[in-house]
Amino acid sequence: MMKRACFTTPLLVAAASAALSPASALALTGDDVDWILNMRLRGESVDQQGVANEAEALTLRTRFGVQAGLGEGFKFLIEGENITHLVDDFNDTINGLAGYPVVADPESTELNRLQLSFDGGEGFATTIGRQRVIRGDARYIGNVGFRQNEQTFDAAAFNFVPADNVTVSYTYFDRVHRIFGDDHPAGEFDLDAHALWASYTAGPGTLSGFAILADVEDAAGLSSSTWGVNYTGQAGGDGAPVWRYMVEYAEQSDYADNPASFDLNMIRAELGMTINRFNARAGVEQLEGNGARGFSTPFATLHKFQGWADAFLVTPADGIRDIYLRGGYSFADAPFGESLSAALVLHDFEAENSGGDLGTEIDAVISSRLNANVALEFKAAFFNGGDAGPADRDKLWIGLTYNR
Repeated sequence: MMKRACFTTPLLVAAASAALSPASALALTGDDVDWILNMRLRGESVDQQGVANEAEALTLRTRFGVQAGLGEGFKFLIEGENITHLVDDFNDTINGLAGYPVVADPESTELNRLQLSFDGGEGFATTIGRQRVIRGDARYIGNVGFRQNEQTFDAAAFNFVPADNVTVSYTYFDRVHRIFGDDHPAGEFDLDAHALWASYTAGPGTLSGFAILADVEDAAGLSSSTWGVNYTGQAGGDGAPVWRYMVEYAEQSDYADNPASFDLNMIRAELGMTINRFNARAGVEQLEGNGARGFSTPFATLHKFQGWADAFLVTPADGIRDIYLRGGYSFADAPFGESLSAALVLHDFEAENSGGDLGTEIDAVISSRLNANVALEFKAAFFNGGDAGPADRDKLWIGLTYNR
């Protein structure tokens, strides 16, 4: 715990002190102030095989804060977050309602972000304090933005742009504040973690390399080192279809005090096409398993990958292969609001190691931007666990978000 006192507390105190300085007092009365207000009212229902009752949830998430310019490229941000239950017939992971399926949105009121940032406009920027961190497409490190209580980190992040086509970022993570909230025994973990990303863009594509060395001090079994490379690009356009492609390979092994010994890999590839208002993509994602554990990404935005039913938040011990197809359409004339789009996603899952049938899933979403500040979303996930997969489950959501 001494390291926590030596790093986390000064990190947050430094950010908070900026708000109390004379410079920030002037900033808070000037024009360089952005007030933060984000509210999301969401209904969620879950019908899961093997659980006695159907979950019905109505939750309200409110974030309120302020970002103020302090001059000379410095900014200070503070933001609180509250999650309130309006209908609570569900297992929120801490209320003890084991007879209901999980909807991982426990009630909480907590500090969400407290950060001091600097951007001098010379290719260098940094942020210290409690912050939202998303690296790449959030497959390894993300904010889990779909859940009401987002994931944030006590961290020091540094970003460099040494040339127009080169970017480098390094982040030191001291603690993760997870979606389960402060009252959950796994609601936060002390970390001693490092993440390095470097990208080079040439012609139609970008080549990226990354390394994540994560010592999870409160859960040693999650500690790992992950090294990988990613290439993304696109071609076409000017009236012709736009083709987008992505390939990635990563290796993961035990690290720090993890008692297990493992060496696993992950491969994913995707090909997408956009023409007029229609878009489609097909892909495969394969996470290796050795029979005892699978390739894991515990700090990712997991809801974004391998189906919205969240059946595979933990990679099966035999690994998983996810083959998916997605099609979407953006309507030219929305029947209501300013914009309307819809998408359908199909998944087929099997065990990477044994080839066992882990099930199939159909996901669908309709999203509307009602105006500049208000968005409406209908979303559904239907998972069938097959012969060897997790329990069947159906999930439905309707969400209304206000953001300014």
